[in-house]
Amino acid sequence: MTELRFDNRVAVITGGGRGLGAAHAKLLASRGCKVVVNDPGVSMAGDATDEGPADALVREIREAGGEAVANTDSVATPEGGEAIIRTALDTWGRIDVLIHSAGNVRRAPLAEMTAADWQSVIDVHLNGAFHVTRPAFAAMMAAGYGRIVMTSSVNGVYSNKQVANYSAAKGGLIGLANTAAIEGFAANVKANCILPAAVTRMSEGVDTSQFPPMTPEMVAPLVAYLCHESCEVTGELLISAAGRMARAWTAESPGVFKPEWSIEDVAANIGAIRDMSAPVHFPPAPQGHLDHLFYSFGMARGG
Repeated sequence: MTELRFDNRVAVITGGGRGLGAAHAKLLASRGCKVVVNDPGVSMAGDATDEGPADALVREIREAGGEAVANTDSVATPEGGEAIIRTALDTWGRIDVLIHSAGNVRRAPLAEMTAADWQSVIDVHLNGAFHVTRPAFAAMMAAGYGRIVMTSSVNGVYSNKQVANYSAAKGGLIGLANTAAIEGFAANVKANCILPAAVTRMSEGVDTSQFPPMTPEMVAPLVAYLCHESCEVTGELLISAAGRMARAWTAESPGVFKPEWSIEDVAANIGAIRDMSAPVHFPPAPQGHLDHLFYSFGMARGG
C-alpha cells in the first residue's frame, strides 16, 4: 500500500496544542506536512492560563524531524483568525489544509445557561471556524486546491443535555462546512466534518472508566485522509469513535403530496409523512439544496 504523504503541503490546526488537534498535527508532520500549531493555551472554559501547549508541541515535532511553527492567537475574533492564517502564508507562502479543532465547554441546563456561557462557546467553535475559514478559503480558491476539516460532534446531530451552546455550535459547523464544499466544488477545495469521540480534557467530569480505548490518535488517520490530495470526499460527516469509522447523513422520508392540505389532512397522513422505510438522501455538494427542491417539484408535477 502506497504511503499517503503531505510533502510540501501546509496545514493550519486550531486548538492544535493538545488533544485531538495535537494528534492531527503530529501525524501530518510525520508524513511531511508543514504545520502551524495554533493554541492560545486556555482552560477548557476558555479562560487564560500560563500554559504554552503550542510551543511545546512545535518543539516535539521539530525534535522528531518535522517542520512546525506556533501561533497563539485566538480564533474567537476576526483579527485572530486572520493572524492564524497569515502565519502560514507568511512562513511558507501557502495554506493547503485547515483543521478547526479549537473548542471550549461551559455546561449548564438550558434554563440556567447564561448569555456569557452561550456566547463564549459559540465564539470559539462556530464564530472561530468562520474567522479562520474565510481567509483560508479565499487563499485555497485562488490556488485551486484546499482541504478543510471541521471538528463537529454527534452533539451537533443528536444534541445532549446541559450543552445547548456546544450542540448549537457543532450543528452550525455542519452548515459552514457544507457551504465551503459547495462553493469550493469546482476548485478542488474539499470540506468535511468529523464527528469524533476521544477521551481528552473535554471529557473532564464524565465517567470514562468503562469506555474502550478512545485516544485522539485513533481519530487522526481519518482526519489525515480527509486532508490528503487523493481524497475525493466532500460535504460529508464522518464518524470516528472507539475504532469505529462510519458516515452520517441527513435523510428525508419520501413524503406525501397533496395539492391542498388542511390540518385534518396532516393529522390523517402524519404516519406516511414520517415514514422512513425508504429514505431519500441529497448529498450537499454540488447542489443538494436544489436536488431537494427538484424532488418536491417532481411530486407536485406528478413525476
